[in-house]
Amino acid sequence: MAHSMDTPPAQSVEETHAEKDNVIATGEDFETPSPARSEKLTHDGSIELNPQPSSDPNDPLNWSVLKKHLFLFIIAITAFLPDYGSSTGAITNLVQPETWHLPETVINEALVGNLFMLGAGGLFVVALSAYFGRLPVLFWFSIFAFLTAAWSAAATTFRSFEAARILHGFFSTVAQAGGLMFIKDIFFFHEHPRKINIWSCFIVLSPYLGPFVASWIIWKSTWPWAYWIVTILWAFALILIVSFMDETFYDRNIPRNQQPVRKSRLLRVIGVEQFHSRHLRNTFFQAISRPAIAISKVPVIIVTFYYVLTFGWVIGLNATTGIFLKTVYHFGTESSALYFFAPMVATILGEITGHFVFDLTAKIYMKRHNGRLEPEARLLPVWFATPLMVLGIVLLGYSLQNGWHYMVTAVVWGLFVYGIIICTTAINSYLLDAYPEASGEVAAWINFGRTLGGFIITYEEVPWITAMGARNALGIQASIVALAFGLIVILQFFGKRLRDFSGSVHFATD
Repeated sequence: MAHSMDTPPAQSVEETHAEKDNVIATGEDFETPSPARSEKLTHDGSIELNPQPSSDPNDPLNWSVLKKHLFLFIIAITAFLPDYGSSTGAITNLVQPETWHLPETVINEALVGNLFMLGAGGLFVVALSAYFGRLPVLFWFSIFAFLTAAWSAAATTFRSFEAARILHGFFSTVAQAGGLMFIKDIFFFHEHPRKINIWSCFIVLSPYLGPFVASWIIWKSTWPWAYWIVTILWAFALILIVSFMDETFYDRNIPRNQQPVRKSRLLRVIGVEQFHSRHLRNTFFQAISRPAIAISKVPVIIVTFYYVLTFGWVIGLNATTGIFLKTVYHFGTESSALYFFAPMVATILGEITGHFVFDLTAKIYMKRHNGRLEPEARLLPVWFATPLMVLGIVLLGYSLQNGWHYMVTAVVWGLFVYGIIICTTAINSYLLDAYPEASGEVAAWINFGRTLGGFIITYEEVPWITAMGARNALGIQASIVALAFGLIVILQFFGKRLRDFSGSVHFATD
């Protein structure tokens, strides 16, 4: 049964959003309520706020615009660091054999282990956040991410370095896997796609900025300094978290006079206050079972698998292009580093475009559906992005195989990157709309799909290119992306039925 936005403010988020159809009326096409109605609106009166904020100033939905966007910036910075640090390893792998006196295949184990733990760690992040609170998990995981980054830089044996990199992957993923939780906590429904787009931009940008910086460091200094830079960045993120962040979880099922008393922000940073109020949230068993419940939903499975088949090529194309820059274009370390500007520019352009595309597609969808906006509407931009990704990979294969001008290679590489950020925002927005009370869990599974794809392709990309050549290998990869789009088509036309079939997650809290 579809619901409208006539829900009274006292109704919980889970009740408001997780109705059977997950159909939400919002935006300019929704009739402006009459003065007799009590719903709260945006400042211009065009959109009814969803969820309705309480009268409590501690309700994150009531925080100032500046405070909300400061929190978004901190989460985005922290989400940027995992892939930045991981992709740094792709460059240091080239020089570490001289340090450790080991073959590159062994050195690569540290990178592969790091990639795998980026996905696995995210499932722990959301489970622990449901029990202990968002902020303390963010803080303590970031503490250990900082310490393991320093350990990576200071390691004196390869096995010590490898252990540090694997543990760093586990702890550093905290804001990647949990980012949607914070966005959902502090922003209204109609704001989600734009905020997700900003957060996604930082994540997609990081695998390119990492090699860019690491290449310059190795050119001018020694490889441990690449990890000291990672350590410094984590220290900066920690300072921001301790200085400004606050707990964003707010249970709308609890009346204002029964809400946990907020006494000290620093006590909330380390988790003392949240631990005392843990009986108001999930039990420990409920918390640890949440990721398993989320992945049991068919749309979550489909989106996770789709991301395995699409995002892995971000890692693969990094490796492919890096090899051909040296063998075909005879680029040195400096030139190769500068070449990573191409995907970085494409990422920024994708973020700018997405800022308007998602609002535009939502408005078009609502005009054609009597002012209603279903989660499947969020997938429409994927139809625009997929041809760009496929075309980008195909032309990149031809460019590298035939030695086309390096500027052509830069542009077609950028096409894929431009498309992937649009897809990233779309699928995150879709699952957040479909399962708003499972914001952390669906983000963790998307993150798992992303890192699993990268984990697999790290093993296969270079031998694949070597055996088949860039044109044939990348042609097959483009075909996989095109076929994966079929999963989006299934969700576009049958997503509502699949959500009805799977049912809601029925969590104790959001």
